[in-house]
Amino acid sequence: MYNIPDASPSLINEDLAPATERRWGAFSIFNVWTSDVHSLWGYYLAASLFLLCGSLLNFVIAIGLGSLVIYGLMTLVGNAGVRTGVPFPVLARASFGTFGANAPALIRGVVACFWYGAQTAAASGALVALLLRYPDMLAFHESSHMLGHSTLEVICYVIVWALQLLIILRGMETVRRFQDWAGPAVWVMMLFLAIYLVVKSGTFSFGSEIPQDVLVKATAEAGITTAPGTWPTLMAVAATWITYFAALYLNFCDFSRYATSERAVRVGNMWGLPVNLLAFCLVAGVTTTAAYSVYGEVLLHPDQISAKFDSWFLAALAALTFVVATLGINVVANFVSASFDFSNAAPRLIDFKRGGLIAAAIALILYPWAPWETGATHFVNFIGSTMGPIFGIMMVDYYLLRQGRLNVADLYRENGEFRFNNGWHGKAFIALFIGMVFSSILPTFTSILPSWWGMYGWFFGVAIGGGTYWLLRSGDMR
Repeated sequence: MYNIPDASPSLINEDLAPATERRWGAFSIFNVWTSDVHSLWGYYLAASLFLLCGSLLNFVIAIGLGSLVIYGLMTLVGNAGVRTGVPFPVLARASFGTFGANAPALIRGVVACFWYGAQTAAASGALVALLLRYPDMLAFHESSHMLGHSTLEVICYVIVWALQLLIILRGMETVRRFQDWAGPAVWVMMLFLAIYLVVKSGTFSFGSEIPQDVLVKATAEAGITTAPGTWPTLMAVAATWITYFAALYLNFCDFSRYATSERAVRVGNMWGLPVNLLAFCLVAGVTTTAAYSVYGEVLLHPDQISAKFDSWFLAALAALTFVVATLGINVVANFVSASFDFSNAAPRLIDFKRGGLIAAAIALILYPWAPWETGATHFVNFIGSTMGPIFGIMMVDYYLLRQGRLNVADLYRENGEFRFNNGWHGKAFIALFIGMVFSSILPTFTSILPSWWGMYGWFFGVAIGGGTYWLLRSGDMR
């Protein structure tokens, strides 16, 4: 039970209150990252970026430096979570105001719901691909349809959707236990897949045998158009890798608030980010190049590789692993965040579990239209680009202006330090708008900025949004 005198019921409930039970050690923090990156899309991106580096040395430079930057940024957010014990939407109250924080929280929540549905569809797709090996299932898939999809696809989507719901509704401790099991399990399967294909191909290479035109075409979805192995490409690879984690820079404190100490966060982040990310990218890249030698195709999606297996057992094992991996990233990157974000909007009515139910319901409602397969993806990416300015504003506020000291109790009081103007902080929203102009609006809707600007839009958003906020507030904090 929380113990904050004069806390407003419109700002607090048991889930939003500072964490009191802290059982997440370094191993659990490490598995936040194994769960987050080891997904179907994470594998595709890792393999693509590996191949675009052009050599092992370039890979170590681009992905290595990018992973160190990710480690530094996540540790900043993680330490704030340990010190305050509060989730992202509550921490955002310090800079955006007690009620103004709902704006960045709901932006994060909307993006989380969208990708929650997309990841669920990807995981269910792995199950569908496995079942289509049976002639009866293939006939059912082709003959029966509902909600704009095959009935088999709908059934698999609902199964995966329900499994995630069972995990999250049992609470954050169950999330921790799931991650502690799922993270190592996915790694075992990844290594098995790599060893199997390397042995079958008889080669251990880094993609040099793949024709450059074939490689560029296969990796086009990664958004990097410069020639593999060049310095512009290496810079773009590092930037893409860093930006991939934009959402979790905001809400990693949703997890670190349960950590036993700042040291647990640092150690878990070190193993889970630079070490794990380098190893994961290396394994994904080696697996892809070995698969090219075996099958004569650039197969950047692991379910494409498993579909080639002659052995039903190996295909089933791979499909199950991909489902578990995608469940992991959905819980970490999407479900938990949306639960806290929606709870923050109406604490008296919505607790963590109800917030999760809302997120799951939205993902289920979206499925018939599958907006993640249409141009809606660009809209959500546009909204998501606002995460750069939000992150910059929050970190400038917490570390530069407040020197890491925060009156946590006032985060839950309507008339406390963070009331600003009726619960809204105008200067934060001015900084957010200016940051958005340069991170997303100008590069998306105009040709005023150079063509390469969009690749680094998140960084410009952090710098310009955070810098503007510092200029507007520096006089207030003296």
